[in-house]
Amino acid sequence: MKYLVFILLTFYSVVISAQNSESNEVKQVILNFFEAFHQQDSTELKKMVTKDIVMQSIGKDQAGKTILNITDFNKFVSSIASIPKENSFEEKLLDFSIQIDGDMANAWTPYEFWYNGSFSHCGVNSFQLMRLNGIWKIIYLVDTRRKTDCKKF
Repeated sequence: MKYLVFILLTFYSVVISAQNSESNEVKQVILNFFEAFHQQDSTELKKMVTKDIVMQSIGKDQAGKTILNITDFNKFVSSIASIPKENSFEEKLLDFSIQIDGDMANAWTPYEFWYNGSFSHCGVNSFQLMRLNGIWKIIYLVDTRRKTDCKKF
């Protein structure tokens, strides 16, 4: 009986270790994405996504109605690269919640966005990733954006 318990505990430890390793890989892709984002490195940003990535934002229009904005990734990269170097911007990730099933992963990352040292907005990023040839790539990114009701994680 002790032998069976030992085998089950060993198997459970191996499974948990593999899940943690995959979660760390997914988290690192997102951290690398934001490192390239903050450095305005369009070449590195493009390496972390698939060629047909979908980017969307959920927000409110001036009347307070919920809207969905769709952003072309290449235009997004160009806009980031064109921010003048004397301006500072930082998206501070506050937490990570990562789920993985085989070659698909989801990461939920609440954030605060700061521009030139001032709070701009907050929200949540939802990343969908897939593992292609052993490498995690971002296939979909949707975020929310608001200036109030920002949760502290």
